[in-house]
Amino acid sequence: MAYHSAKGNSQPRWLFPFIVVTVACLCVLPLLRLLVAGFSSVLSGRALALLGEPAVWTAAYNTLTTSFLGMIVAVAIGGLFALALTLADVRGKWVLSFLFMLPTMIPPQVQALAWVGMSGPSSPLLKALGLAPPIGSAQPLYSIGGIALLYGVQHSPLVYLSLRAGLLSLPRDGIEAAKLAGASPWRVLKDIILPLSLPGIIAGAAIAFVSGVGNFGIPAILGLPAQIYTLPTLIYSRLASFGGGTFGDIAVLSAMIGVMAVAGLQIQELALRGRDYRVIGLSGAAATFRLGRLRAPLELLLWALLFVMLIAPFVALVSASLVPAYGVVLSLKTASFSAYEEVLFRQTATRTAFGNSIFLAGTTAIGLLMIGVLTGYALTRGSRRVAAWLSAMIEIPYALPGIVISVAFVLVFAAPIPLLGVTIYGTIWIILVAYLSSFFAVGLKPIVSALRQLDPALEEAARLSGAGFYRRLFDIIVPLIAPAAGAAMILVFLISCNELTVSALLWSAGTQTLGVAIYNLDDSGSYDLASALSVLVVVMVVVLMLLLELMAARLPKGVVPWRN
Repeated sequence: MAYHSAKGNSQPRWLFPFIVVTVACLCVLPLLRLLVAGFSSVLSGRALALLGEPAVWTAAYNTLTTSFLGMIVAVAIGGLFALALTLADVRGKWVLSFLFMLPTMIPPQVQALAWVGMSGPSSPLLKALGLAPPIGSAQPLYSIGGIALLYGVQHSPLVYLSLRAGLLSLPRDGIEAAKLAGASPWRVLKDIILPLSLPGIIAGAAIAFVSGVGNFGIPAILGLPAQIYTLPTLIYSRLASFGGGTFGDIAVLSAMIGVMAVAGLQIQELALRGRDYRVIGLSGAAATFRLGRLRAPLELLLWALLFVMLIAPFVALVSASLVPAYGVVLSLKTASFSAYEEVLFRQTATRTAFGNSIFLAGTTAIGLLMIGVLTGYALTRGSRRVAAWLSAMIEIPYALPGIVISVAFVLVFAAPIPLLGVTIYGTIWIILVAYLSSFFAVGLKPIVSALRQLDPALEEAARLSGAGFYRRLFDIIVPLIAPAAGAAMILVFLISCNELTVSALLWSAGTQTLGVAIYNLDDSGSYDLASALSVLVVVMVVVLMLLLELMAARLPKGVVPWRN
């Protein structure tokens, strides 16, 4: 891939080295440092001592169990919504799809808090309705089953997206031919649609499993009160009780999480081997089955699931934020907005968290916009082989669990930066760098999609007319990809502002984020304040998603995930 600054050439001399150095620093160096720490722990014998601890294997078992059970729940729920909203003539598809995508956009710790407020003997909502279990009853969510259930709810939209993509690629004329030949909808579903959609189901299941392996927010809220540890929460507890050999321990534990994630993806590859179906016929618009009298019951089922998954937990969260303490019955006498006043105007920690999260999310979005435009340009205009390697390096941090990425950056920046002699460990800048690494792929994908849709003749004509790289970039390329770039910024801002897993290990006094603040408030017993802050976060998520929806008509296909 040749890059030089000769007059009339398409790329400047500095572009390719800049992209390589950026990818190496953000994506390759932290993971290499993690590998070095892991090998050092093995050579010193510390790893063997750690692997001999029963607590480690209990946490590993809990991680695998909750992730596997959560995967089953996610496949069941996500598969039902994908089949119904893609193939059936149900009404209100956009609203159903939009609402169904909300759980995966809402931070996992908020999801867990909402469900805690919806169940158990102290639920303000259940008490107000007279449905609360007797005082002294156990909270059912503080269990392996409770963690797995919320994994399934949180990750079912991932299965939905994966399966829907496969359903949209099915041969519509083949399905119509089977229907005309007299096959019943159930026969078409069983013998044609599900077998051809199996790769999408398997891929979605693998994504749900890997997401569960690296999830920190849900097991932190539901598992720690019951002393149920998964590997991410065990890493958090080990780092909190810092001692000799801590970095080596968390490197080994992170490696175990990475091995589980890679193993899940490898099982997916094995399951997909031999299932590379080639379909012939029209695709891109799935065949629609008219359900007749079954349509109303199916719609009722979909709305009932959404009520249990989303609406009831959010109402419970609002109820908990309006009472002075968790367990107080919600009524006109007890309801107040004091918790909102506290988190917005009185609590220094929550105001700091708001400022930090908005700063980090905004800076990450702007930084990845600038890096993403240059990187996307290089990937779409250069050698395909080199572009494939760079793309793979960029995807790795996003594919790995966030807890692994945060541990990698702890190891990189625990000591002062060579030559400079300064350290960013314990500052807000280490969280920013980790965000840039983790969400690089998220910000890049819409931009690359838009650049690939541009006709190269436009830029070539400008180049032949004497326009240099910067002139072409700002006068032609940036204006044409502006909608996709704006969508990328909103997506990155949305994910960064609500993030917990990465920042949970990197924050220190004064650098807490919204996700960390919600977890700390709940951990300290201030459930009403945690609920109020969570409600504000959910409102912010919905507003940002609606902004994306307003831009959807001008965006490349697939950028807005809930749109059919």
